[in-house]
Amino acid sequence: MLEELRITGLGVIEDATLPLSDGLTVITGETGAGKTMVVAGLGLLFGGRADAGRVRPGEKKAIVEGRLAVGSATEELRQRVTDAGADIDGGELLISRTLTAEGRSRAHVGGRSAPVGLLSDIGAHVLSVHGQSDQMRLVQPGEQRAALDRYAGPDHDKIAAAYREVYQQWIDVVAELADRTANARERAREADVLKLGLTEIERVAPNPGEDAELADAAKRLESAEVLRSAAVAAYGALSGGDEDGGGGADAASLVGTAYRALAAQTATDRTLGELSDRLETAVASINDVALELSGYLDALDADPDRLAQIFERRAALKGLTRKYAEDIDGVLAWAATASARLEALDVSDEAIAALEAERDRLTEEVTRAAVELSRSRVSAAGRFGAAVTEELAGLAMPHASVIAAVTPRPAGRGMASVSIDGIDYGAGLDGVDEVELQLCPHPGASPTAIQKGASGGELSRVMLAIEAVFAGAGGPPTLVFDEVDAGVGGAAAVEIGRRLARLATRHQVLVVTHLPQVAAFADRHLVVSKDTAGAVTVSGIRRVEDAERARELARMLAGMPDSHLGIAHAEELLAVAAKSKNR
Repeated sequence: MLEELRITGLGVIEDATLPLSDGLTVITGETGAGKTMVVAGLGLLFGGRADAGRVRPGEKKAIVEGRLAVGSATEELRQRVTDAGADIDGGELLISRTLTAEGRSRAHVGGRSAPVGLLSDIGAHVLSVHGQSDQMRLVQPGEQRAALDRYAGPDHDKIAAAYREVYQQWIDVVAELADRTANARERAREADVLKLGLTEIERVAPNPGEDAELADAAKRLESAEVLRSAAVAAYGALSGGDEDGGGGADAASLVGTAYRALAAQTATDRTLGELSDRLETAVASINDVALELSGYLDALDADPDRLAQIFERRAALKGLTRKYAEDIDGVLAWAATASARLEALDVSDEAIAALEAERDRLTEEVTRAAVELSRSRVSAAGRFGAAVTEELAGLAMPHASVIAAVTPRPAGRGMASVSIDGIDYGAGLDGVDEVELQLCPHPGASPTAIQKGASGGELSRVMLAIEAVFAGAGGPPTLVFDEVDAGVGGAAAVEIGRRLARLATRHQVLVVTHLPQVAAFADRHLVVSKDTAGAVTVSGIRRVEDAERARELARMLAGMPDSHLGIAHAEELLAVAAKSKNR
């Protein structure tokens, strides 16, 4: 739930704070005062498009900040926020979006910088915004199908996901088969080139890292005499002789003598004892190095034949690295990739037959999945239509009904097709169905698409009824309505207010409205006011109660906030709304 919203430097709003609560909150005000900027601010806060033109003239940036109560948030949302490194402090989450006049945008979640996409994810869990633009969106067939799918529930989601998975597999196989058939000659040429390369690599049979190992071995063989001289000199200095057994003073004997001289005085002077211990360690190290040098000399290879073999092998490896990669590991990686590509290029009769069999199998699977998805949609459409129709009865449209018509999509239109009961239908990632929301204004009338058969006011009420049905099926805890009551008045407006108040018993509802009949049902009434100073308009938002609220309703009713008759009418409207809410 959204607890507070602060907007700074956005449109006509210089600095305004909206204190929000559960229940129904309405926002009213004169035309141009900035009511819609509140909805625009919510859109910006929850990841909407950053339009630099909305930054208040003369300001460097616009900032929208929100404080959310997320104590009952889903585990998915909590995990998403935690993974981003943000903190949920005592069940509250602070989020903000900054938009500069140059068009740059920054987001912060829980005190940490975050991608804007995280705000969008949070918004999907927190609120749903509906305005006249959403009405225009919902008249699109694809949006109507998506709306029905959202309503259908989790079991339907599983059916749709299973269909999408097998559909994608089917499309991939069909595309691969078409490509192999249509481009057989080009594939054969590419395959020949790959085969030549793989044959050459197989003939050399390199091992991982072999080029580096041979380079080190060659360097040792080429410098064998220099290495031997250095090792012999070092061995002689340490052991007092050389590999041939010559005598002489050696480091080990000299250090050993020093050790014994100091060790004899350990009991007399502890300092000499400590030094003797260090010399004892040095004697052990010298003997170890001398022993290892002796082994090194024994193993040192100066065989010219071995060096020739290494040069020959390195030349063979060099031939591969010139053509396929910088080193042998890269050559082996190229070979692995080439082998996989060669398999994909296979245009043999056997490979084509195997792909055709896989295509036929997946065609049967996708057909079964499409039929199951259609059945699930038809079932959900019946429930959806009945639920929306019931809601319309409470919105002063008692004789109207809404039908979610699910019909098969005709084949063609550049889409793949599947055959169901001998008839070809167009199959897409969303199935083989087209969904159209239709309005029947009264019994006996023919259903018509809502965008054609509904007036502006009726469309607003249909939208509200649909949202009420969605709310009953779950969804985000906060619902925002931006003048969805446009074109409505009289008794219908009162019914819309009553319906919004009923929605607010289960959700936090925020409504931007120009109808006093709707505003009268509010649990909290906020007014956006404007002051004009020169060419700069400054908007503020305040909460109105009691007499001040009646004056605002009177202004909305007749444009005369100080009229005794208007105020009396407003008070009567408030009393009717209060009585209706208490039933």
